[in-house]
Amino acid sequence: MTVRTLLTVLALSLSGSLCAQRILPGYEYQDEANPKGDEWQSPARHALNKEQPHAFFFSFGSKERDEITKVLPQYSSLYQDLSGAWAFHWVRTPEERPRDFFQPSYDVSRWDKVSVPMNWNVYGLQKDGQQKYGTPIYVNQQVIFWHQVKADDWRGGVMRTPPKEWTTYRDRNEVGSYRRSFTIPKDWQGHAVYLNFDGVDSFFYLWINGHYVGFSKNSRSQASFDISRYMRPEGENVVAVEVYRNSDGSFLEAQDMFRLPGIFRSVYLTAKPRIHVKDLRLIPDLSPDLREGTLRISADLDSKWVKAIQKDLLLRYKLYRVALYSDEVDPAAVASAEARTSAPATAEAELKISMPQLWSAELPHRYVLVAELYDKSGKRLLDRASTYTGFRKVEIKDTPASEDEFGRAGRYFYVNGKPVKLRGVNRHETNPSSGHAVSHQQMEREVFLMKRANINHVRNSHYPADPYWYYLCDKYGIYLEDEANVESHEYYYGKASLSHVPEFEAQHVSRMLEMVHAHINHPSIVIWSLGNEAGPGVNFTKSYEATKRIDTSRPVQYERNNDIVDMGSNQYPSIAWVEGAAEGKYDIKYPFHISEYAHSMGNACGGLADYWKAIDRTNFICGGAIWDWVDQALYNHTSEGQRYLAYGGNFGDLPNDGMFVMNGVMFADLQPKPQYYEVKKVYQSVSFEPVDLALGKVRLFNKNYFSSLEDYELRWSLWCDGAMTSDGIHPLPAVAPRMAVELSLPVSTASLDPKSEYFLKLECRLRSSKPWAEAGYVVADEQIALQPLLQRASREGSSSERLQSRALSPKAFEVKGKDFSVNFDLEQGTIGQLVYAQDTLIHSGQGPKISAFRAPADNDIWIRSAWVTNGLHNLRHRVLAHQTRKLSDGSVELFFTIRSQAPQGATLSMHRASGCYEIEEDVAHPFGESDFYILAQTVWTVHPDGSIELRSSLSTNKPSLTLPRLGYEFVLPKSYDRYTYYGRGPINNYGDRKASQYIERHESRVADQFVDFPKPQTMANREDVRWVSLTDKAGRGLLFSTDSVMTSSALPYSALDLMLAAHPHELPAAGDTHLVLSRSTTGLGGASCGQGGPLADCQTLASPQTFSLVLRPLRSGEDASQLAKVELSGAIAPTISRSAHGELSISSTPGAKLFYSIGRGKAQRYTRPIPFAQGGEVKAWDERYPGRISSVRLEKMQYAEARIIFCSSEEYGYGSEQFIDESPDTMWHTVWTVTVPKHPHWLDFDLYQEKDIHGITYLPRQDESTVGDIKDFALSVSRDGKSWTEIYRGKFAKDKKLQRVTLPKSSRARYLRFTALSAHDGQDYASGSELRILAD
Repeated sequence: MTVRTLLTVLALSLSGSLCAQRILPGYEYQDEANPKGDEWQSPARHALNKEQPHAFFFSFGSKERDEITKVLPQYSSLYQDLSGAWAFHWVRTPEERPRDFFQPSYDVSRWDKVSVPMNWNVYGLQKDGQQKYGTPIYVNQQVIFWHQVKADDWRGGVMRTPPKEWTTYRDRNEVGSYRRSFTIPKDWQGHAVYLNFDGVDSFFYLWINGHYVGFSKNSRSQASFDISRYMRPEGENVVAVEVYRNSDGSFLEAQDMFRLPGIFRSVYLTAKPRIHVKDLRLIPDLSPDLREGTLRISADLDSKWVKAIQKDLLLRYKLYRVALYSDEVDPAAVASAEARTSAPATAEAELKISMPQLWSAELPHRYVLVAELYDKSGKRLLDRASTYTGFRKVEIKDTPASEDEFGRAGRYFYVNGKPVKLRGVNRHETNPSSGHAVSHQQMEREVFLMKRANINHVRNSHYPADPYWYYLCDKYGIYLEDEANVESHEYYYGKASLSHVPEFEAQHVSRMLEMVHAHINHPSIVIWSLGNEAGPGVNFTKSYEATKRIDTSRPVQYERNNDIVDMGSNQYPSIAWVEGAAEGKYDIKYPFHISEYAHSMGNACGGLADYWKAIDRTNFICGGAIWDWVDQALYNHTSEGQRYLAYGGNFGDLPNDGMFVMNGVMFADLQPKPQYYEVKKVYQSVSFEPVDLALGKVRLFNKNYFSSLEDYELRWSLWCDGAMTSDGIHPLPAVAPRMAVELSLPVSTASLDPKSEYFLKLECRLRSSKPWAEAGYVVADEQIALQPLLQRASREGSSSERLQSRALSPKAFEVKGKDFSVNFDLEQGTIGQLVYAQDTLIHSGQGPKISAFRAPADNDIWIRSAWVTNGLHNLRHRVLAHQTRKLSDGSVELFFTIRSQAPQGATLSMHRASGCYEIEEDVAHPFGESDFYILAQTVWTVHPDGSIELRSSLSTNKPSLTLPRLGYEFVLPKSYDRYTYYGRGPINNYGDRKASQYIERHESRVADQFVDFPKPQTMANREDVRWVSLTDKAGRGLLFSTDSVMTSSALPYSALDLMLAAHPHELPAAGDTHLVLSRSTTGLGGASCGQGGPLADCQTLASPQTFSLVLRPLRSGEDASQLAKVELSGAIAPTISRSAHGELSISSTPGAKLFYSIGRGKAQRYTRPIPFAQGGEVKAWDERYPGRISSVRLEKMQYAEARIIFCSSEEYGYGSEQFIDESPDTMWHTVWTVTVPKHPHWLDFDLYQEKDIHGITYLPRQDESTVGDIKDFALSVSRDGKSWTEIYRGKFAKDKKLQRVTLPKSSRARYLRFTALSAHDGQDYASGSELRILAD
């Protein structure tokens, strides 16, 4: 029987001293011959015979290979790795498991051999798509076994019978049995031996040589067992581990990830001398002037086979400096200390150092502390150990305005006396080939990728990371928020939450303390987190209090209950909310840290620059962490053996949350997504701005807090029409932190050619290599506009040149020139065929057509259903009127009035982010006048030189609808696959994600514009494009230019191809080139979780717009840049539109002199909007272009203008004004964040005057949620707004279509009350996108 004595010795009495560790709740210590079998369903029992947690460090022997200052275990002779080959057996249920496999005599020779660490679901995936060891299951919030959201539901355990279609119906609770043998070195005799598991999901029993040792159920903190007394001193020892996929611990491990069981982190043996250092805790501190560092050291001792420990044992400490970004240690100690022990107590010491090199993410200076334990004489060495540390101080301080950089008083977050900004990401541990088993090499690669992207902060979401991760973050400099492995999301935040349940108190507290004890010595950890999305209850209060008894040197955060912790946090706030919070306007706990924002699902991170524009202007918000770092997709194979990146549902897992597992800045294989480059730009540590460009003066600001710019050199370059013309290296002084410098560069705007456009590009590059980047790597950059294009060339040509033109039929018109011909389709108002020099560039049926659709991004959930409801995916084009004329300069003009409308609406659906869109066309209800359409007044001008101008005035009958984009789609033969453009690039960009992409001339193959998103979606968009060319391998093709800027996209797929394919391998074969040139394209926003759609200035509204293009042949050797500068000379017709309030507007390009007539009325000069609710025929023209008359007939308006004067319930950000804002992408919603009011919910409308009310139209919310969709409703009217009479009760259909209610009898009144009586889902919510009143 082992005699264990815990020795806690006191050498130095200090105020607030670190107390010896208490036994954690839920830990038990007793001998049991066998498991009872219910441990994995006993919440109050957290562990049996598991060692109390301690800091992550190792004892070192005295052999030559023991390099104690290298700290890591592989440099110690007292460490043995047990990773590698294990015998493995898998079953679907506990009843099927081999019950006696732990006996050494049990024959496992026929078991499979697997490589540990691993997750067995992933390890068992076969190259034909078969599954050998069960199914990877992805769910976001719930657990994978049957449960219900109600108080005490957890008592039903993890073995309840789920619906038959669930994966866990068959595989109720998988069990993996592991076996292997090992021997220990002879020189370990007389040592205590520990078996350590860094990660086992979710529960396991342990046996050694047939003896039951104990169990553990926290999957992501170390489980260490003293196996000394079970060991054979010589020969092989047999270790057996029985792992259960689900346990009561799984109720607290409902994180947003694939749920993957197994031994997925390192397994290893460690040896300790008979008397040894059991725990070693270091707390650094700094004097106010940062010139003196103090290291408070607390050591716990343990003993084996010793009845009593001598008093006055000697602990000697030596501190060594470590080279920056290296593990090389200075040979001479920089400080030392000693302490004598007196049992039982804790050995405490204080080590001081003058002028310490401080640790920060910018300059992560580390030290190694070597601890040596001697006997009383100080001559015999008993044990020695080492650990890394760093001098840094984390504080939250109330700061007067006089001490704040921005002159604002507030409560701020400080590191080493500076209010640092945490520019971060959330990080899950994931690898597409191995699941949650992540190698050391991958971790280092991740850190390097982060450093290259200027990321200085990681929230370990939502559990402690692999121990090696902390070593890397200490070494290279990453600020960490370390988070306990607690997320009971499946029960949400009300009475059912486990945060209120006494039986789960032990697990809440112990999971937190296991993390704190293990990682307390890491300087990279600057915030502790109690957990994630697990309710606000008392269990978290107790976790907080227990944490503070151990460590007061760091603040504690918890986003679900800011009241009980040190700093505020939330998730997915809107940009508008952050702008207010950054001004200190809100009644929230400051400092504030946004624990999750900018949901990076698919093609994402729109608005990132807007967030940081707000955050950087004060210190109220210390930063935030993007959700999240890397996609968690896994490799799967089709039955034919094709590998692809799979998400929830692709493994047959039910239930699942589909694509929601892919929210990374990086793809699953750690290749950058497009947003990676935007993160790098927005997070960069240098800002640039012009001062006096005529003199070449610019200003650089060093945004760092601790490091100067001495590591960088400044490269400048001058760009003309997208090509670099000159560059140079400018001396960059060592600009101090938070300071600016003005530089004079050898550029000037005084001598620039007015016929060209110029930009200045500035780059801060590394002077010398860093571990993560080579010398010359661009750390920060900016593009500054020097001069726009001031003069365009006039069109060249002779008036003697004439084109031949003729009508080929009532449906076709031909124009011929010297070496080209163009046929026009008179039914659709577009080019039918285009031939240049015998090359057919546009074939019949592939001419440019109005396009208002793009493949939805994952973040388009706020609006994509409305796009399909309005038929944008299925526009058909019909000419209403046309005329042709020959112009005096020899050109031929065709003028069309074109109506683009879908034949009918449709319904878009996608079940739980499955990646599979379904479109159901509503053929029973063809579109009419009140349904969405685009009216184009289009003028084509064909010039004798072969160039063709397209000038289009576009309007719609729903000007408030946000369109995906608005422009023209061209389809060219796939041989024209050389894509060149002058605009932002080279990475795809959108209006709200373009800061990192610069206006230059970019070239690629069309196929290379494809981005390999696991779910194809919008991609390839380019902003601020001046011109585009598509050419074949001989350099022949087409040049497209515009008179301002446009967006462009070139792909070998259509938007519908991308939309309807669930994975890239399901796309059709790459075909012709689809080039879409648009007046604008809607940005990305962040609506897949919380943030909302893009800001208004990054949305393409269906309001009146003009768009002009020039097409011309491009021959090999021609300079596209010069050809694109020709001034447009073709005519353009005005747009005519009517607002929802009945006002008629006429618009055109600058300089227009507009006239109009109504019906048979006389011509009038247009100066301002005209009341036009009554409808009729309107004609409009521009005096500059006589004869080009736009014409439209508008129906009498059915809707009355109204305002809301009362709303019984509205959620912040979803106010009642959004119910009548004519925008289907916004909505009104009743309160959900505080006490939920019950039905009924009502709104009162004022029509401004008495009218005959005929009914209403109601549009349900247009995202893919059904929460609040109204079922039963009532209408009441009033003449005075006080006395109300109910006039109608009805039910809305359970769908997302516009619903029209016509009253049996009209009612005259000024006020209308709309009352929601119930919701289709039975909850007490009400919502709606738009409500309009039919009245006159």
